[in-house]
Amino acid sequence: MTQLSIAEAWRGAGIDRTDARALLKSVLRVDDAHLASHPERVLTEEERGRYLALAERRRAGEPVAYLTGEREFYSLSFTVTPAVLIPRPETELLVELALERIPPEAHARILDLGTGCGCVAIAIARARPRAEVVAVDASAAAVALARDNARRHAVAGLTVLNGDWFGAVPGQRFDVVVANPPYVAEGDPHLAEGDCRFEPRAALVAGATGFECIEAIIAAAPSHLGPGGWLLFEHGIGQARRCRALLASAGFAGAFTRPDLAGIERVSGARCLT
Repeated sequence: MTQLSIAEAWRGAGIDRTDARALLKSVLRVDDAHLASHPERVLTEEERGRYLALAERRRAGEPVAYLTGEREFYSLSFTVTPAVLIPRPETELLVELALERIPPEAHARILDLGTGCGCVAIAIARARPRAEVVAVDASAAAVALARDNARRHAVAGLTVLNGDWFGAVPGQRFDVVVANPPYVAEGDPHLAEGDCRFEPRAALVAGATGFECIEAIIAAAPSHLGPGGWLLFEHGIGQARRCRALLASAGFAGAFTRPDLAGIERVSGARCLT
């Protein structure tokens, strides 16, 4: 069998070099520094087989995060599987806006709806250790994964529940509610592109309009927020204006939208005054 060095694997797999690096790091269980300083290292037969198999799957379009089982979010590494959405950099804005509204010393109650792998809830819990954070997901597989990630990061004060939006926390009220709900409309052509082809449809598609989950969350949120509490949620391109209108119609005050680093209106929110 032909030998394969790190340098050869890096440049000769027929995939993007960044992807090849991630796959090599996963297979060899090394860091970037090791790859850079040992380009001549020859992969073992087992390592070579695993790497080439992963590279083939990547050429077929499978997301790197699912192939390696890892994705970084808010400077933390999370275990991910095809049972959950892959954490994306733009969702870090949701964490940042939530932290702006949670004083570091406050014993606030935070609710994360549709937690997936738990990245948003865990990032908030680590940054605000005095807060009580509750994370909810309708998928039992996602709940199990979020709990695993919470243990991985030794997060205290985080509870992960299985349930449908606010149905998992009947009668409870929170200071901040965050959500990254499904917001893609059925039949949207983006569903047939890129990583979306492999991600769980239930976590992407909201319904015929793409607003179904957002509408449900906004309608129910006032009954689960304390006076002055905040609702913050991610949404898709071109949805910001309607999201602000929905918030205003539901009695929220000061509806706003913030763009992500690409300049796309990404997160909207408002304050509950009742």
